[in-house]
Amino acid sequence: MSKPALEDAVREQLQAYVDRNPLSSQRQVRAAKAMPGGNTRSILHFDPFPLAFERGEGAFLWSLDGHRYADFLGEFTAGLYGHSEQAILDALRATLERGLSFGGVNDLEPRLAELICARFPSLDLVRFTNSGTEANLMALALAVATTGRRKVLAFRGGYHGGVLTFGETPSPVTVPHEWVLADYDDVAGTRDLLREHGRELAAVLVEPMLGSGGCVPASQEFLEMLRAETSETGTVLIFDEVMTSRLSPGGLQQVTGVLPDLTTLGKYLGGGLSFGAFGGRADLMAAFDPTRPGALFHAGTFNNNVLTMSAGIAGLEQVLDDATLYDVNERGDRLRLALDAVARPAGLHVSGRGSLMTTHAGPPPYLPAAPLSREHALVKELVFFALLERGFWLARRGMVTVSIPVTDALCGELVAAFEDVVGTYQDVLL
Repeated sequence: MSKPALEDAVREQLQAYVDRNPLSSQRQVRAAKAMPGGNTRSILHFDPFPLAFERGEGAFLWSLDGHRYADFLGEFTAGLYGHSEQAILDALRATLERGLSFGGVNDLEPRLAELICARFPSLDLVRFTNSGTEANLMALALAVATTGRRKVLAFRGGYHGGVLTFGETPSPVTVPHEWVLADYDDVAGTRDLLREHGRELAAVLVEPMLGSGGCVPASQEFLEMLRAETSETGTVLIFDEVMTSRLSPGGLQQVTGVLPDLTTLGKYLGGGLSFGAFGGRADLMAAFDPTRPGALFHAGTFNNNVLTMSAGIAGLEQVLDDATLYDVNERGDRLRLALDAVARPAGLHVSGRGSLMTTHAGPPPYLPAAPLSREHALVKELVFFALLERGFWLARRGMVTVSIPVTDALCGELVAAFEDVVGTYQDVLL
């Protein structure tokens, strides 16, 4: 790989991006006057300025500059239903007619709770939050409170929210639990750490497939080891299924048969609105029962907001039957295999499962916590901007999500565009 040639290719793509998107550039200048860096959600920023959108419909987005993009990001898995699912829009319109903020309980929240508990094998009881981040924070708080322990084992390269982010070490804004870090899917090394810290561990927090960390599935052996070792020491096993719950009707816990003590959820289960949830064993969740003396306190103005409750119910009752979910994940598997077939000869690869996948610069295996080399970072940048120019919206880090309105034909168009990118830049990619 010629680094100067690669840098030139990236520079040309960046200039083409700037030339195509003057209104997004102007929006960035305006936004920076009221928000640090013009940003209130760090993951969406990229240089020279982020692409700004004005509307979405079905599987497509339109930018401020009037360009249409096939949406293969799907709001980082939250947009499973696409941008204009009629059942959800109808439910929201009906809810708006009845009022927005009641300041009290409503008859929607128990219905959504029933639907969610019925889906996921580990959930006896559930509580709602406003995001997956909050759900993970509350699940950890519950584990610490009920075990009386302070240490938590998490995994390098894991992401469980903006304040629960791990590289080689916890990020500077990660909440200050007493963290013990292990390497993801390292059976022997993680077992050793679990046995070393034993009954000092309140919880193990793990995604059954890394999502933001690169769409890296865990092995069955790894998950079964976590279940066995935590059961032995009374450590609370928490599955973060905020992303992976969409990979089968009952999440990856249903697929693997490994049931955690607590599960955290979010994203699409709110119908595309802000949502999070945590739940699990009845004896653990009972700690939040306000009818009991000494109950733990869990508040949140919008935990039971009527818009999210209505959208979530409409999605689960009217749209997301098992056949639909299996279909979107099978489509994702086909797309991943097709993309990987194009990627491998170019020195890249695509990992993932079902409707979630990530393109990586370099051959497998992908190491979630390892920093990208300069060359690999440039390759990712080149592929991202080249696909953007061809009308495809995905995560800058290479993450691709297949949502319900994304058809096989549209997947085929993405594969063709990827082939074109690889063919155009084969001299600098190899």
